[in-house]
Amino acid sequence: MGTNRSEVWRLIQQLRSLGVEVEGRPATGYRLIKVPDLLLPAVLSRLTEGTIFSQRICHYFKVSSTNTAAVEAAATDAPEGSVFVAEQQTAGRGRGKHDWASEKSVGIYCSVLLRPTLPPSEMLPLSLAAGLAVQAAVQEINADAQPDLKWPNDLLIGGKKFCGILTEMNAEPMRVRYVVVGIGINVNQTSFPSELQPIATSLRMATGREWSRVELCAALLRALDREYRNLLQSPGARADILERFQYHSSTVTGRRVHVEEDGGYDGVTEGLDDRGFLRVRTDDGLRTILSATVRAK
Repeated sequence: MGTNRSEVWRLIQQLRSLGVEVEGRPATGYRLIKVPDLLLPAVLSRLTEGTIFSQRICHYFKVSSTNTAAVEAAATDAPEGSVFVAEQQTAGRGRGKHDWASEKSVGIYCSVLLRPTLPPSEMLPLSLAAGLAVQAAVQEINADAQPDLKWPNDLLIGGKKFCGILTEMNAEPMRVRYVVVGIGINVNQTSFPSELQPIATSLRMATGREWSRVELCAALLRALDREYRNLLQSPGARADILERFQYHSSTVTGRRVHVEEDGGYDGVTEGLDDRGFLRVRTDDGLRTILSATVRAK
């Protein structure tokens, strides 16, 4: 091989630091035990062939936030369909300036860059469509899993959150320059900090089995490609998205909720309006929720 033992040992340590399981035997050398479930571009590109996401996939072992990386790339004219995935985030962001816990190589931390020829008013349906893409991807891998869509940007299993979506837009009054859709999925976590235990779960904890992050991420990108093409090309796409979102959500119709705006108030959800905003019936009448946090009671 043209190398010495110390160089081989150094390379083996690099592989181990990436999660590759290598067994060392004094008499026979090294043996590969397990290849890690890393979100590598070469693998994801092959599994997403034919989608807009297969050509430019940027992978980080550690990054502050995939959304931040995507926004910075968008500002330098990165092409539509660029994908940014990370094994770990040091400053993962959720909606409303919340942090997103991003443990190393157990979740999917993924952001995609889109440049849709749509007005800014269509961006909420796009965010809802991203939720539908996550739901479809999870069920493609495990049909027994039953994700519940929570308006506007979360997915739950067993009443606990396993996925959050953060959509960030740069736009003029009538034209979108770019949209970054960030998706964080708790996949193979086996525990959470005590403060998150009542509200958070992972697919592994909910189903009792380990998931392939590569398979799930590829399924997600394929599903997101379908939803995005549908929104751009089908005249009735918005109504279809809203109808499917309501069908897959247990909270947007007939659920008693607390809305955290204007000092907070209670009501009962009455579905989505034709723009995708949530309607809540209160003692004072019907109110339309644009961006407030809504919690089921």
